[in-house]
Amino acid sequence: MNYWLMKSEPDVFGIDHLKDMPKQTEHWDGVRNYQARNMMRDQMKKGDLVFFYHSNCKEPGVVGIMEVVKEGYPDFTSWNPGSKYYDPKSTEENPRWFMVDIKFKRKLKRTITLTELKQQPGLEEMPLIRRGNRLSIMPVSRQEWDIILGLE
Repeated sequence: MNYWLMKSEPDVFGIDHLKDMPKQTEHWDGVRNYQARNMMRDQMKKGDLVFFYHSNCKEPGVVGIMEVVKEGYPDFTSWNPGSKYYDPKSTEENPRWFMVDIKFKRKLKRTITLTELKQQPGLEEMPLIRRGNRLSIMPVSRQEWDIILGLE
């Protein structure tokens, strides 16, 4: 099993939005970074666990846990000219962007803030903590996963 962290702005699509979806499941669309796309397309597997991270908000941090329930497949929002994620270079025959389906597992007992994560021994090498890393999807080691859950 792999572990991940996926970022979303809580006012755009937060943990409560996912919890309120039918079957508490939704596709994770709109990723327009090649490195993040490659992780979703090639590395995320059904059953992998994912931290839900609220970003670009008053108190960014880890707020919940999700599970990958469908492995990478073409992001159909890139084909829709009416979508904010439209990409005219992406087609059904030659998709440029991919997504996975994720399912709500649970909310954490509290938000584990970015400030707190930065101060935690053992997380210094985590991509989220490293300066300049702006990816919306990143791998989390089993050790980092356990440390973060231990803060709950």
